[in-house]
Amino acid sequence: MTDPIIAALRVDVDGINLEILQALSKRAEVVKKIGARQTELGITHFDPKRESEMLEKLEKANSGAFPSSTIKQLFKEIFKASLDLEEREDKPKLKYSRKTHAEDSIVTISRGAVSVQFGGGAKTMIAGPCSIESLEQTMQAAEIVKKHGITMFRGGAYKPRTSPYGFQGLGVPGLEIGAKAAKEHDLLFVAEVMDTRDVAVCAEYADMLQVGTRNAQNFALLREVGRSGKPVLLKRGFSSTIEEWLLTAEYILSEGNNQIVLCERGIRTFEKATRNTLDISAVAVAKLETHLPIIVDVTHAAGRRDILIPLAKAALAVGADGVHVEVHPDPATALSDNQQQLDFAGFDTFMAAIRPML
Repeated sequence: MTDPIIAALRVDVDGINLEILQALSKRAEVVKKIGARQTELGITHFDPKRESEMLEKLEKANSGAFPSSTIKQLFKEIFKASLDLEEREDKPKLKYSRKTHAEDSIVTISRGAVSVQFGGGAKTMIAGPCSIESLEQTMQAAEIVKKHGITMFRGGAYKPRTSPYGFQGLGVPGLEIGAKAAKEHDLLFVAEVMDTRDVAVCAEYADMLQVGTRNAQNFALLREVGRSGKPVLLKRGFSSTIEEWLLTAEYILSEGNNQIVLCERGIRTFEKATRNTLDISAVAVAKLETHLPIIVDVTHAAGRRDILIPLAKAALAVGADGVHVEVHPDPATALSDNQQQLDFAGFDTFMAAIRPML
């Protein structure tokens, strides 16, 4: 049974707690105003001299039961929390963040009567060859992509290769072929751009620009792509954290371009069984952090065609807005990444397996 005197004193303590809370809230509002003014004037938020002066005044004014060391310790924590509040308020409001834009964004790409949507509940496929090698090869790939009801056709005209002696792509002629194949089959064309000098010509032929993993932190390219006004497929850097990946999108968003589709494509780890390690958790985490649609490139994550179906199913199950996969008429003769591209029979099997999840 509680002693009535203790009970009454506890009521007093509860009241004092609320008074302290109200005082702290009032102090926080004043601190936010100070921080905003400091930011406006370009003044640093932390002033050690000011902190020392406040602690000295409090020590002199202390006439209660707590020793001065305790008072100092308590108020240092209050000062630290206030500084954290000032700095948090000072952070720019990131455009990619759900704190800025709570609802899911939808990216719509269209040309004439042809249109495709990423996000908003849609599960969208991107498919096509790794590299555009010839008109015949590209036309054949576009035909099989169209057969499966896919609208987004990919094909590389500029190829970032580890070796300078590997096939580097056809350049502008490759863009011309890709655009021709897409138009003849009522498809939309996405092509990678590697250099700021090529953004304009890529934007002329492609309906969507891709920034690949090796250029994920090429900040000049990100800004130029943002200024192009074209929708962007932004791949995660193979060694980028989720935060770094999202901040690359911020570079594009900062240029006024919000037509961005993020692409998880595997990260570099110690594992050698696959080309990269598909980070399925990154899709779930990024979905919490950003409103931008997210797809998964299973081809580059795996680097092998025999596990593409389970990886695609996992991507869709975790909430990805679509899947990116590569298909080639004859992968054995492909000029790049021939181990990972599906042939047409394999692509038929792949699509049949994941169709129920689309």
